[in-house]
Amino acid sequence: MSAPEEHDQPPRTDPLRPHGVPHATVLALGALSKALETTERARGHLYSFHQLTGTADFELDDAVRLFREAGHHGVAAAIERDILGRNVIPGHWTFQIVEAYNHTYYRPFAALAQRAVGDLAGGRDHLYEAQLKRARRTPGHPDHTAGPPAD
Repeated sequence: MSAPEEHDQPPRTDPLRPHGVPHATVLALGALSKALETTERARGHLYSFHQLTGTADFELDDAVRLFREAGHHGVAAAIERDILGRNVIPGHWTFQIVEAYNHTYYRPFAALAQRAVGDLAGGRDHLYEAQLKRARRTPGHPDHTAGPPAD
């Protein structure tokens, strides 16, 4: 087998486990990372909820117009009075729910995860995944390189 190409060697930015970080810590940080990634997905769904609800509210403008054109002024008035601009939960529009989630849960979670990585792994993210990549790649294979080719 020929010598591996330069881009097949781990790049200096590869999140190799810092000296003295035990495997149990890598596993714990991996579990924390996975939980934060799940929270990121939940937050994305919350933003989808926010955008979809807002879009529906604006789409009601067409419904109101069409009901008026069809002569159903009572239905149009009921939509404007009872639904347009309505709180989705008492006292809250969707943006307020997103803001409360970010302030109360997401930002403290993300900050704690960042502190844990900084304190326990020298700031190196994804140590668990980096170990998986090293274990699962085929050295010398062009699609299994440790990192991107050097420029």
